[in-house]
Amino acid sequence: MRRRAIVTIVTILAALATACGEQAAETTMSTVLETTTTAVVQTTTTSTAETTTSVAETSGHEHDAEAGDLEITPEIAAQVAQIRAGTARYADNIEAATEDGFFIITQMIPDMGYHFLNPNVEGFDIGQPPILVYSRDGDDWELGAVEWVFAEEPAEPPMEGATYGAFPSACHFDDGLFVPTATEEECAETNPDTGSSFTFWHPDLVTFHVWAWMPNPDGLYNGTNPLMSAQNNS
Repeated sequence: MRRRAIVTIVTILAALATACGEQAAETTMSTVLETTTTAVVQTTTTSTAETTTSVAETSGHEHDAEAGDLEITPEIAAQVAQIRAGTARYADNIEAATEDGFFIITQMIPDMGYHFLNPNVEGFDIGQPPILVYSRDGDDWELGAVEWVFAEEPAEPPMEGATYGAFPSACHFDDGLFVPTATEEECAETNPDTGSSFTFWHPDLVTFHVWAWMPNPDGLYNGTNPLMSAQNNS
């Protein structure tokens, strides 16, 4: 499991680094889907009056906080429609996500959510993101954002006006906990605090979030979302 996961993550990073610039904005969505998506992304442009430093920055997952003024163009709306169409099966069905190969890679990151990765998703496909970001209320899970990761900032943005965040190199364990480390050799076979098994390590990453399923007053691409703050103690 350890070696397979590491090889798969490296493959994903290599494919994303070369493929994101080739993604074309071709869309054949239904009128209802496009209308619904446009309403969602327009809501995200209502920016907050004050910018605060998110507690997520102290978790090692940092993001650009200057994304609230994004103009939602028809191209962006169409791409969000594609994301929603491709992930509708997972919107409130975590079981469907895990059945399709997603597994937890972080617990609740403040103002962001729980992250689930599908290591079988390769390349940049706007309708098939490799990472799903959920909120949780007891046994109920709701999809808020999707995410892609890159080895370096793409030469061509994956979506118009894209902004990026960063995630430091880290060892991940099968309960969703992670420990920042500079090298894979520093990863323990089990988490020393919980005993959970090591799953994979990754180098420093550039991250790209899209809040396709939840309005974000701080912007469509902003990594954190103030509407997620109620989940911080879940």
